[in-house]
Amino acid sequence: MEDKKVQINSGSFGLGTILFIVFLILKLTGVISWAWIWVFMPLIVPVALLLLLLLIAGIIAIAAVIADG
Repeated sequence: MEDKKVQINSGSFGLGTILFIVFLILKLTGVISWAWIWVFMPLIVPVALLLLLLLIAGIIAIAAVIADG
């Protein structure tokens, strides 16, 4: 008899996406008068952190190659 595994993907939103949607609704309804950059900030920050991490990893990798070299 075979064991069958069922995998369920909930497809839920992350905190940043939920915050963005809330801020967007508040901005569009006039409840907040923030600049658009602050409305999009929950989406921008994780991307910026990822790019910073990749940049640091790249610099470390290049330094390691140069040091061996």
